Amino acid sequence: MDSITQFTLGAAIGEAVLGKKIGNKAIWWGGVAGTIPDLDVLFFPLLDNVQHLSFHRGYSHSILFAVLVSPLLAWLLWRWYRNYMPQTTYKEWWHLFFWGIFTHPILDSFTTYGTQLFLPFSDYRAGINNIFVVDPVYTVPFLLLLIAAMFFNRSSSTRRKLNYAGIIISSLYMCFTLVNKVCVDHVFEQALQTQNIEYKRFMTATTPLNNFLWYCVAEADSGYYMGYYSFFDKSPVQFDFLERRDSLLAGIENTRAVNRLKWFSNGYYAVRQKSPDELKFYDLKFGKIGFEGAPEKFVFSFTLKKLPDGQVALQETRDEGGRDMSMKEAFGKLWKRMEGR
Repeated sequence: MDSITQFTLGAAIGEAVLGKKIGNKAIWWGGVAGTIPDLDVLFFPLLDNVQHLSFHRGYSHSILFAVLVSPLLAWLLWRWYRNYMPQTTYKEWWHLFFWGIFTHPILDSFTTYGTQLFLPFSDYRAGINNIFVVDPVYTVPFLLLLIAAMFFNRSSSTRRKLNYAGIIISSLYMCFTLVNKVCVDHVFEQALQTQNIEYKRFMTATTPLNNFLWYCVAEADSGYYMGYYSFFDKSPVQFDFLERRDSLLAGIENTRAVNRLKWFSNGYYAVRQKSPDELKFYDLKFGKIGFEGAPEKFVFSFTLKKLPDGQVALQETRDEGGRDMSMKEAFGKLWKRMEGR
């Protein structure tokens, strides 16, 4: 999820582990721990566009990373503080860093992007798709309660209650989104069956900043059926069909770039010819900009340019199709569709 949310979760863990002993320092160090996995983006200038796809939420988001890095960081902080804060123990610092780092990829795995929890043993990308990467209902109450806790003395029971209230409320909301996910999957499955749509598999994901409007993409033989559903809808789900046209990848289907894009999209993609040497690859997992329109309106798209040596140059064009839409207009369309209109 977003950096503020990850910092907040890590900070709350830090407070729970060491807040009673070192006060707000525990909050700040917990926030640092919760931010560490996302520092992988600092290496992006050293990587090519294909490597970007797998490096973010890669090794730094694996369970093994938390296991290996947390003891070292715990030892460094324990050594640093032991002369003037002897009441803290190595074990407590280890708990702060392990749980602060470990919960980061676990939280990310609830989103659609995908998190490689099991590297280096598997590059499987865990993604439950029950919450958007930025969800103010999850983050804002959590953050406000944590900030309020910081104003109380470290020995205050009110401080601890506020912190645990934030953890509990955010966790209950996460459970709510999981229940929503189960309900939405059932709605889309019933809609596909009612409309006699033959499909191999389908996925659902929530739309930006809310948990009431959901997106579905169902894979068929030659393409995908896509539709949206809001809990406030009064009419049945309507599906649009999009051809895959993966035959356009003939001759480059086994290149490094194409293989990585298929992996990144979990096989939910469409291809379009833009010029004799240029293709557009659309990742369908994240839905469309504005909820309607041509393939160019998809949130994630990539340009594939064929090179003379048979390889392919890759360029991400994520904002394509959204350049003619202001932020106000985009949020207006989101709100209108969420209301069931």
